[in-house]
Amino acid sequence: MSIELAKAKHEEELLRLPNVKGVGLGQKEGREVIKVFVTHKLPESALETDEVVPKTLEGYATDVEEIGVVMASLNSKEGKTP
Repeated sequence: MSIELAKAKHEEELLRLPNVKGVGLGQKEGREVIKVFVTHKLPESALETDEVVPKTLEGYATDVEEIGVVMASLNSKEGKTP
């Protein structure tokens, strides 16, 4: 199974986990990984067993990355406030 299919297969379940805000693909130590973006990275001991991001999915390593709170912003010149 390709990493793209592995991500697609597990994305919905990952997004149901506490603090998870996004799922993507990336590199870590020269290897392809499934990136899991969270608002706050917590130690496993602070989570329930069913709240922990699996270390691998379909044989691909996961990498949890803290991104903080995501907020929408306006990018167009018309949408900016003076």
